[in-house]
Amino acid sequence: MVLSESELVEAVARDRAAGRTIAFANGCFDLLHVGHVRYLQGAAAEADRLIVAVNDDRSVAGLKGEGRPILSQSDRAELVGALRCVHYAVIFGDATVERLLLLIKPDVHCKGTDYTVDSVPERAVVAAYGGRTAIVGDPKSHATRELLARIAGTGDQGPTTRDQALR
Repeated sequence: MVLSESELVEAVARDRAAGRTIAFANGCFDLLHVGHVRYLQGAAAEADRLIVAVNDDRSVAGLKGEGRPILSQSDRAELVGALRCVHYAVIFGDATVERLLLLIKPDVHCKGTDYTVDSVPERAVVAAYGGRTAIVGDPKSHATRELLARIAGTGDQGPTTRDQALR
């Protein structure tokens, strides 16, 4: 479910009143792939509720470069929010998620395996309010840019797992 920030604050207050714990994950999620799903499933396993903050279009363009995002922020948020493991999705446009972390104060801030706990930029903010940082998901061997290259016919188009299984 995609919520505004104010709706999210209200939902988190209700969840906390019911004794539920909160996990938080964030990312661009431009062309949802299996690495994203595994990251979000790992994040969901850390608490009772999972919030996913999705970068807005402007921030994705700044992070990923020309031609990105492929999908609009509303489409990306809707796709992420539709995953069974995600309870709430919210779109954010800040340079970092620090403001949202301080607003929501999730019990767990989850990042993918391209980070270590020590390299997560927001770890001090999370620790300061008593939260913890968790590294979740599978090894970072999936990337949207690689999918785009395959689609464009310019990337390594080696055999897929399915192709290998058929041999």
